[in-house]
Amino acid sequence: MRGVLTGFAALWTVTLVGYLLGRHELLGPHATTALTRLVFFIAAPALLFTTLATSPLDEVFTGALAAFVVSTIVVAVGYVTVARFLWRRPAAEVTVGALSASYVNTANLGIPVAAYVLGDVSFVAPVLLFQVLLASPLALAVLDATAAARRPPLRRLALLPVRNPIMLASAAGLAVTASGWHPPAEALRPFTLIGSAAVPLALLALGMSLPGSRPLAAGGEARERYTAVALKVVAQPVVAYLVARFALGLTGPTLLAAVVTSALPTAQNVFVFATRYQRGEAVARDSIVLSTLAAAVSLTVIAAALH
Repeated sequence: MRGVLTGFAALWTVTLVGYLLGRHELLGPHATTALTRLVFFIAAPALLFTTLATSPLDEVFTGALAAFVVSTIVVAVGYVTVARFLWRRPAAEVTVGALSASYVNTANLGIPVAAYVLGDVSFVAPVLLFQVLLASPLALAVLDATAAARRPPLRRLALLPVRNPIMLASAAGLAVTASGWHPPAEALRPFTLIGSAAVPLALLALGMSLPGSRPLAAGGEARERYTAVALKVVAQPVVAYLVARFALGLTGPTLLAAVVTSALPTAQNVFVFATRYQRGEAVARDSIVLSTLAAAVSLTVIAAALH
């Protein structure tokens, strides 16, 4: 348990440093965007490539992924049922809310948590693949079919997975390990060096994005906001635990990985989607902030309890 608490203490300390940097704009007004792009396009792909290229496939696709997928579907369907049939919300807003309740932050927080708490970044790779290849295209298709403003062409939607550098790097790493080829350490060293920057930069960017947020402000979308956050922070990890422990019989690190990945907060990509289609921006933004703050407590408790 001491190792878990120490790992999270390091994560939240670096995030706090990022918050202070953003609060005082020490790196300039556009630093958050620059750091996020650096992580997304360079550092995180390098880290995932080296991790997956040197990991056997049976250590990547584990029962933890199955539990995560089931928890995602259950939570998303639950939100859709309530928002669509009880609140009578439009389909586009329901889609954004469902993403806010189930689409996890695998990059800015998932990778650091996997590295420092789970001890293996490969746990987040299949989660990333599921979200990029299945969850994102499905949600974007619904948004494209229902939103009237700023709809990108269908061709661009179809190409989204291959335009994602993290997804491409993960696929390349999986292809290397599936081929049975073991790249020499000298060839991987540049990727390892660049990838080592992914965790601290992601945490700094996460902290820098928090100043100025007002997630508790009163508004007409408060019920959607709080429902999405409750499902994300509480319901999804609970469902993942029940499925992993009692349906799949998982224990140890695999059980911990299933619950921790499901407990990750809402991804920033949800706000990107909402902004692109001008639907549910407030719900997406507030869910990201609130779930990220809540995850500082919930992830620590979960990891300490299951470690």
